[in-house]
Amino acid sequence: MSLDSKDVSKIAKLARIAVTDDEKKKMTEDLNGIFNWIEQLQEVNTDGIEPMAGVGDYTARLREDVVNDGNVQDKVLSNAPESNFDCYVVPKVVG
Repeated sequence: MSLDSKDVSKIAKLARIAVTDDEKKKMTEDLNGIFNWIEQLQEVNTDGIEPMAGVGDYTARLREDVVNDGNVQDKVLSNAPESNFDCYVVPKVVG
């Protein structure tokens, strides 16, 4: 695949970016270089190769899931403008 300056202009318009003529020339060269790399990668035979999620065989380190309220109820409630029965008091929003 090969792009020309008309294609780059259309891409710039779709991306809503302003591009000068000099920038169009440079972008055309850069994008064509990227497409050349992609075409080279398409030539690699990957038959029989399983897809990978990553390059390493890592497993996540898991910790024990322990329910903990943080034991800071007094500090949390000190931020509330009003509290009642150890809970936040919020204004009524449904009539």
